[in-house]
Amino acid sequence: MNAASTAGGTQARPGSAIAREWRRFSPAQRLARFAVYLAVVAAVVISIQTVEIIPEFLYDAPAQMKDLFERMWPVDTAYYRAGVHDALMETLHIATLGTLLSVILALPLGLLAARNVTPMPAINYVAKLLLVASRSVNSLVWALLFIAIFGPGALAGMLAIAFRSIGFVGKLFGEACEEANRGSIEALKASGAPWPSVLRYGYWPQVKPAFWALVLLRWDINVRESSVLGLVGAGGIGVALNTAMNLFQWDRVATVLLAIFAVVIAAEILVTQIRKRLI
Repeated sequence: MNAASTAGGTQARPGSAIAREWRRFSPAQRLARFAVYLAVVAAVVISIQTVEIIPEFLYDAPAQMKDLFERMWPVDTAYYRAGVHDALMETLHIATLGTLLSVILALPLGLLAARNVTPMPAINYVAKLLLVASRSVNSLVWALLFIAIFGPGALAGMLAIAFRSIGFVGKLFGEACEEANRGSIEALKASGAPWPSVLRYGYWPQVKPAFWALVLLRWDINVRESSVLGLVGAGGIGVALNTAMNLFQWDRVATVLLAIFAVVIAAEILVTQIRKRLI
């Protein structure tokens, strides 16, 4: 056979040139990508059509926003000590205790969901189902549920934050365990180490940075989420915000919003500094 043969097995005639053009995607792949783009555009168009937008309100929005800001100024700073400070501290307590409770409940579920830690498909499935159930319900819905059970107050808010966070903490912790290097773990098992020792000396050193990053990130998120739980009666600064809005006291609304903004910024700085020292 002539040495000048093509990849498909056909021989090239002497002196002839085979024109080749490099393409990133095959025709089938290009068609599939076009179908995906078309589906996305169609979904956006359908969504816009189903959203009810009243043009009169849309045109009047800038004037209404200007009027609202004028009512908020000057800010009622004297209201902070009387009605904001205690509610703000309660918000931080809700976020902190809710995060702590979620970590306590999520770690066992994360270990049960990790296939290399618990090699039992049925248990893995049940654990992942519980984690998905936790993530699928919004914190406000959890708050309404616990308000119906325990009544309004900070307890309902703390439980809402905890049960909302279990799914996220457990899922990410379980995935970190599944990505752990098997070398040291298999060595501990081969030496006859008990299961708690395998977890402590095999898994924990590898997942510790991800764990602390996850806990700090979730606490930061929970500070934000707990700020609005008071709108449904679950305690925290949301109660003060809801009261001021219902009474059309926009200068006090501005005070509450500024306090929330300051706490969120402070929490972000605190989390960043702690991560630098722990991770």
